Amino acid sequence: MMDLDRAAATPSKTAAADAADAMAAARRFMVDGQLRPNKVTDPALLAAMGRLPREAFLPPHLAPLAYADEDVRLPGGRALIEPMVIARLLQLLRLREGDRMLVLGAGTGYAAAVAATCGARVVAIESDAVLAGLARRAWSALLPAGAVTLVQADPAEGHAAGAPYDAILIEGQVPTVPESLAAQLAEGGRLVTVLAAAERGQASRAVWGLRQGGSFSVTDAFDCATLPLPQFQPAPGFVF
Repeated sequence: MMDLDRAAATPSKTAAADAADAMAAARRFMVDGQLRPNKVTDPALLAAMGRLPREAFLPPHLAPLAYADEDVRLPGGRALIEPMVIARLLQLLRLREGDRMLVLGAGTGYAAAVAATCGARVVAIESDAVLAGLARRAWSALLPAGAVTLVQADPAEGHAAGAPYDAILIEGQVPTVPESLAAQLAEGGRLVTVLAAAERGQASRAVWGLRQGGSFSVTDAFDCATLPLPQFQPAPGFVF
């Protein structure tokens, strides 16, 4: 009976090992086939994304999509941003060991985990309880305790209690960067996000902002697209 039990257990263990190997291979291809050819050169960032399993930041039924070169749609109109775009956004921040970082609209926590693995001290803001729960589980399994602090709140408000920040990531598309968020940056602090196209026919674009000399300026970085963050969208007006 014992031998039969062991034989019955072997296929499932083998299947699990094969699945893990397939994910690891997909992760290596993500780094070598999606990131490196698209101007992602930061060694710490490449190492972090090569180590962290993106599938851990998705519901199980979406795990097979973890390494696709496109956004993965999540509940509530949200998305896990595609690997190349999130890598280039994080690279724009030029994170340094010990940087105080704010992630707004953190979703299931992948970008926050990458930043923490690169040495940032991360505060992540997420209002969706389901996504926040996925983030907590992934962080507890993959990161040291306290590497990311989760605050369940409106990301459009930022987190003034923890300001000033060296880096802010708004993790989704927004119509504009609110002045109230730029004010939460330290002198020399950087902010990145995706700005919606101002006019029909234009492309949305990643932008890099810098607070310097008491003012905040924004520079276009590269064209890209992702889903809008609902909390940052203007309230619909009345039409008469």
